[in-house]
Amino acid sequence: MPHIVFIEENGMEKTAPAELGQTILEVARANDVNMEGACGGNMACATCHLVVMSKWYDILPKPSDDESDMLELASGLTRTSRLGCQIKVTEELDGLILSLP
Repeated sequence: MPHIVFIEENGMEKTAPAELGQTILEVARANDVNMEGACGGNMACATCHLVVMSKWYDILPKPSDDESDMLELASGLTRTSRLGCQIKVTEELDGLILSLP
């Protein structure tokens, strides 16, 4: 079972178990990580915005044009920003480190 590492706004790390195929938003919700996801994962907002640690960013599939457009609405946008609802857990993402802006 893969594990995802969330660095929360207060700087605390939380390692969460994840099931293959879950989105990062689903993993966060299942493990009491403070990620809003107001649209329920429908990519209609940017409230599940997160920052992927650089060494992991290139492992992820590239964001779609729609995700890139939605990210423009996010506060604190960085080069490695993504939407949690658009990243699906795979075996390769075991240990993925994400920061919540």
